[in-house]
Amino acid sequence: MIKYVIFDAMGVVFTVGDDTNNLLVPYILEKKPDAARETILRLYHEASLGNISPERFWAGVGFREAEIPAIEKEYLETRLTLDPEFTACVKKLKAKYRIALLSNDIAEWSRYLQAYHRIDQYFDDVFISSAMRVRKPDKKIYLEALARMGAEARECVFIDDHPDRVEAAAELGIIPILFNRGNHRYHGVQVYSFRQLSEVL
Repeated sequence: MIKYVIFDAMGVVFTVGDDTNNLLVPYILEKKPDAARETILRLYHEASLGNISPERFWAGVGFREAEIPAIEKEYLETRLTLDPEFTACVKKLKAKYRIALLSNDIAEWSRYLQAYHRIDQYFDDVFISSAMRVRKPDKKIYLEALARMGAEARECVFIDDHPDRVEAAAELGIIPILFNRGNHRYHGVQVYSFRQLSEVL
């Protein structure tokens, strides 16, 4: 019996899946045209693994310490878009299931976004790669999430927009659903909207 529904953030709860390349890199290059894309990507990866702080990330791509709070706030508040159907869907699901978030992200950014969009109230458990020091699709992150929730894999549904990440979860016995914003070729259960997801669950 399904007891837990676990959402990815970027590409599921928020509309853009590759927020690093499609949102973060362009934002930084608008502000700092001389910044190197490769440096931005490398430092973000390190931050998303918890190896460096958000402040060190921003400093590493060229921002002064005094600039960082305003820059971070502007980026988080203006570049990421919550799927307008998410709230209605998660309210419905929360009446039946325990709800979790499992995201490759910087924990401080994730907390800010959840509070800013007023969706933090819907998550019973939150697992962010920088805090767990491992990223999807490494199976360690799924196993650690299951352990912390006290859940069995077969009791959980995991929804992500990347086929390799739902496949990794499926190999552990977690029920996979691909939120297919990118029109990936995928032969398992997939949805294209939260309305569809509500019907599946």
